[in-house]
Amino acid sequence: MQITIDLPPDIEQDLIRQSAQFNIPLQTLILQALRRVIQTPSVFSSQWSEVILSYEGIPDFPAFESYRDELLPPCEPELL
Repeated sequence: MQITIDLPPDIEQDLIRQSAQFNIPLQTLILQALRRVIQTPSVFSSQWSEVILSYEGIPDFPAFESYRDELLPPCEPELL
């Protein structure tokens, strides 16, 4: 399969530089990078740090829903 993508110039230059640095063809470098991303899909599953994901909140803090009775009803839009 052949896929064509437009890379920003900075990424293109980085790929060319790394390809030369590791003395491997550009296509091989790109395939290795894609395989690495595909084999570790958890990289894209969450961008929140473990500190945020493990936060349990403040036990004595009132629930948001407890303030619903104090909210004003939404304004009705004026129809012309």
